[in-house]
Amino acid sequence: MTFSTPAITELPADRRPGGLARVEDHRLLTGRGLYVHDVQQQGMLHAVFVRSTHARARLLSVDQQAARDAEGVVAVIGPEQLAGHFMPPINELVSGMRLPDCPLLAQGRVDSVGQPIALVIAGSLQAAQAAAEQVFVDYDAEPAQGDMAPGAEPLGSVRHQSGNARASDAAHRVSLSHRQSRVIAMSLEPRAAVARWDAGSGMLTAWLGTQAPSRARADIARTLGLPTSRVRVIAPDVGGAFGAKASVSPEDLVVAFAAHHLKATVKWISSRSEEFMSAAQGRGARLEGELWLDAEGRFLHLQARLQFPMGAWLPFSTVVPARNAARILPGPYRVAGVDIAAQAGMSNAAAVNIYRGAGRPEAALLMERLVEMAARQAGIDPVELRLRNLVEAGAMPYATPTGECFDAGDYSAALERACARFDYAGERREQARRRAAGELLGIGVAMYVEPCGQGWESARVTLQADGGVCVASGSAAQGQGHQTSYAVIAAEALACDVARVRVDHGDTGSCPEGIGALASRSMAIGGSAVAQAARMAAQRRDAGEALPIVAETVYTAPSEAWSYGCVIARMAIDCDTGKPRIERMVWADDAGRIISPQLAEGQLLGGMAQGLGQAMLERIVYDSEGQLLTGSLMDYAIPRADDMPPMEFESLAVASKANLLGAKGVGEAGCIGVPAALLNAAADALAPLGEKELDFPLTAERLWRAMQPQPLSGKTTA
Repeated sequence: MTFSTPAITELPADRRPGGLARVEDHRLLTGRGLYVHDVQQQGMLHAVFVRSTHARARLLSVDQQAARDAEGVVAVIGPEQLAGHFMPPINELVSGMRLPDCPLLAQGRVDSVGQPIALVIAGSLQAAQAAAEQVFVDYDAEPAQGDMAPGAEPLGSVRHQSGNARASDAAHRVSLSHRQSRVIAMSLEPRAAVARWDAGSGMLTAWLGTQAPSRARADIARTLGLPTSRVRVIAPDVGGAFGAKASVSPEDLVVAFAAHHLKATVKWISSRSEEFMSAAQGRGARLEGELWLDAEGRFLHLQARLQFPMGAWLPFSTVVPARNAARILPGPYRVAGVDIAAQAGMSNAAAVNIYRGAGRPEAALLMERLVEMAARQAGIDPVELRLRNLVEAGAMPYATPTGECFDAGDYSAALERACARFDYAGERREQARRRAAGELLGIGVAMYVEPCGQGWESARVTLQADGGVCVASGSAAQGQGHQTSYAVIAAEALACDVARVRVDHGDTGSCPEGIGALASRSMAIGGSAVAQAARMAAQRRDAGEALPIVAETVYTAPSEAWSYGCVIARMAIDCDTGKPRIERMVWADDAGRIISPQLAEGQLLGGMAQGLGQAMLERIVYDSEGQLLTGSLMDYAIPRADDMPPMEFESLAVASKANLLGAKGVGEAGCIGVPAALLNAAADALAPLGEKELDFPLTAERLWRAMQPQPLSGKTTA
């Protein structure tokens, strides 16, 4: 089975390049999408996991006999059958890590609510669910350890130090402590897995909603002791991923094990409740920082201490947020010296993985909040203070204090473009007028930089005898529109009608091995691979080689592209209730060369919605015993259409030299700049009442409490 999109011939001519519509939309909007939940196979069995009800406990026994005897049950796979099977090694981007083995099924103990203990497999989903209730687990409960509990040992850390500024040189010093809530990716499609063992071919085929099919294939092969040539992974339509589906989960591997063990086809679908309990979450960091300025408002020194939770098991990219936040600071600014330390540690809660932005939002929030506080303390307009300290366009490429290299950028132009669109001076005058009338009104500015992926990606371009073109990419998609954008890239390189181009992705059986779609790398690296393969094919065609022609390449980006931008928000806070209202947002972004303005705007809006959700609404909460209190959409708030404020975009679109296509990342920008701008807007609105420390989400209750002259007793529940 190859996941292939229809040719673009069904699009009207006036919607083609220049204004090409997404070829994916018609199929998806007319109900012809194929998700893992839709996969049906003859004789397919259904699986349900038995999960821990304790956050931390010893397993005294797991009695499976009643479940095995239940009607319709085919098998129960318990801890003893998966002893010695652990999660794959993680990406050790942080040195000196002390990594525990993370079992696929609990072995002797459980370390989080929702951890899988056993798998019940039956002829129907209803039979499996009923039998799972009959597995009796005896626990010896222990005290749970929360995220970043006092005295907890970090598993790894990273440190960046440079400069020799002295505190006595600073005319102004500001400090900040900010605690982020965990959030959940909340994809429309919960996780699911279908695994089929074909005894005739000796092949295992797995349908997964994954961002990285090739890595998932390698992980499954490792678990089963098979060569990768005998494992095929298909990622069909994926209803949202956002980093949470970048790594395999224990459930994916256990289902594959079950299919191989039973020589059958096994399907598992996660419920929304299971997603809240056991799917990888995001954010949750604790950020502390201090910024020193001289009398002229120049940044002398940044000190940052960053703590990131990892949860109870370790996805492949678990340390990426800590590494990214540390290396991205101090953002787009010149700072004479830095002392930045980040560390990550485990706890008795769901795993924390990359989530749209993965450390970039944390770095931007800490730096931009400190800049706003410094501006108020120094009596300098926050835009002016930024202009004094932004890295100049003429300094590019620029070596940062943490050893990174900004490839190109005009940060001042982004700030000035946003201010012009916002009418910054006029808005400040209107703010003064409304404040004089008794309103609490704030304007928040946030700059950001966004590293856009490193390494390689693959592509294969086939020029067929009938004049058609097939593009096969190692970079899968989860809604970004690769089938449209990659077709445009190939058609341009081949000088052919885009309607002749078909794009295949997400199937390791028909597509070349690749890294996948994550870290804002799809267009910059995946798109460059398509362009390179198409150019190779065109050269061979134009030299007279007979069709069909197959050109395959592995493209490695020579350096990392860095996109950047500026978000400005205006927020009013009700004086009586604390209810916030986002009245206006302006956003200037440089994502490099834009292949499809429609797709780019969609990515910006989607990122903005998730950034707004984190800032204003979303919060995962565990109690002191590690029990999840926000385990449903009755308890966990996500943005609705009426929560979205008016948004005005400005695009700089300056091509990068860091990759063949000239592209930079765009998908994560909204989660990076928007939360910081909203936090600064809320703090600016409350500034007449004093400098307030505000944590996300910025609910009415939290803002109302911050407005009170004295801290009130009682526990915040917002």
